[in-house]
Amino acid sequence: MSRWRTAAIVAALAGYALLSHGLMTWWPEQPWSIAVLFGPLLGGLLIAGIAKRHVPSLLGAAGLGLVLALVQQHDGGSRVEMLYVLQHAAMHAVLAYGFGITLREGSTPLITQMAARLQRSLPDAQRAYTRRLTVIWCAYFIAMIGVSLLLYRLAPWAWWSFYCNVLTPLAAIALFIGEYLLRYRLHPEFERVTLASAWQAWRAVDAAR
Repeated sequence: MSRWRTAAIVAALAGYALLSHGLMTWWPEQPWSIAVLFGPLLGGLLIAGIAKRHVPSLLGAAGLGLVLALVQQHDGGSRVEMLYVLQHAAMHAVLAYGFGITLREGSTPLITQMAARLQRSLPDAQRAYTRRLTVIWCAYFIAMIGVSLLLYRLAPWAWWSFYCNVLTPLAAIALFIGEYLLRYRLHPEFERVTLASAWQAWRAVDAAR
């Protein structure tokens, strides 16, 4: 991927995050705000349902669309805010489940699966490390839900919106890059893997599931 393309993607994601924060802070109940803020989730469910013939995804998209329509029709207010919180929590819960279920006895941890796609062999030390890293990501997603609920209950709505739209993606990026930089300080014997190849391995494992 070229630097210009990477920069364009980063700029687009940053722009969407700031736009979402603005819409969620000042016009959370407006129909066009709801369309922009729930559009990616609805689109993702529809694409997954159609492309993979995944009935639960299609049912989830239909159910979410119905709930949004009912809330909008009955003048959402705090109900719309709760839906935003639930969307944030549900997405992190799905990710936590996706990582956590691979930690069961007899299963291969998710990040171990990714590492196996990038390297011909995995020594025991690397298998143990990737398992611990899978645990860390699972715990991270659960912690993000806890922080979200605390902010929603105790802080102004604008604070929660900033946390959801700006701090959430930044925290994920910081953990991803921080682990990448720390990995070779702790384990210089590990093979070098680029961030781009790690992302490709994630997509490959996700597609195979």
